[in-house]
Amino acid sequence: MQVSDFGRFDTPLVLFGGTYSNLQALLALQAVIGTRSAICTGDVVAYGGNPSESVALIRELAYPVVAGNCERQIAEGADTCGCGFGAGSACDLLSRGWYPFALQCCDAETRAWMAALPDVGIFVQNNRRFAVLHGGATEISRFLWPSSEASDFQREISVLETVLGPIDGVVAGHSGIAFHRMIGRHHWINAGAIGLPPHDGRCQTRYAVLDDGDVTFHRLDYDAQSARAAMEAKGLTQGYDQTLTTGIWPSEDILPVELRRQADG
Repeated sequence: MQVSDFGRFDTPLVLFGGTYSNLQALLALQAVIGTRSAICTGDVVAYGGNPSESVALIRELAYPVVAGNCERQIAEGADTCGCGFGAGSACDLLSRGWYPFALQCCDAETRAWMAALPDVGIFVQNNRRFAVLHGGATEISRFLWPSSEASDFQREISVLETVLGPIDGVVAGHSGIAFHRMIGRHHWINAGAIGLPPHDGRCQTRYAVLDDGDVTFHRLDYDAQSARAAMEAKGLTQGYDQTLTTGIWPSEDILPVELRRQADG
């Protein structure tokens, strides 16, 4: 487990992830953040039309970033995104369209940057110690949802504390759904994704702000039409292009039943 110290923050901290090659969303977030500090939970590159430009901007902004599964897979030159979904699922089928494009857009320098990203970051805010990761400590692409069992979160926290020592909370991503849960005394914060809306019928995406233990979630307005046009211009029309403007995922089958618009059957 590669661990990096992200430092100490005594002012409100922006938390975000899932840029997903959506350059327009990242530019909008940059404008909203201004000079505030921010940390990214990974998957800078994925579905969208501007992988290399998104990486270049993240690197220019110098936000601390942990590796997402997409970064790990692209760094290795793997032939799949390693997102952790089941074979034959909508995510599996759709990834055969967007992942090869993302892979080919990342040159050797970009892959080297991805390979050097830590698995876990540590930061302190107002004497509270947080770990930052992508999915889980046991698996980078582990899906943890707002409705997951408390024991699932407890297992990940236990693994982290074995390596890192005591922590007060975890900041994560991967699932694309922003939420905050208390697991005993520990915070578990999923910062959501800025690159895709959270399957709620709106094109706005999500990010979080942490301030002395209090977490607030915010909607991000950005030029979704231009982001969709960028995908269409690159032939990325497997369904996530439509998600940018409809707010509905083409891969609903990956969600727990309670988060779907209509339960199966």
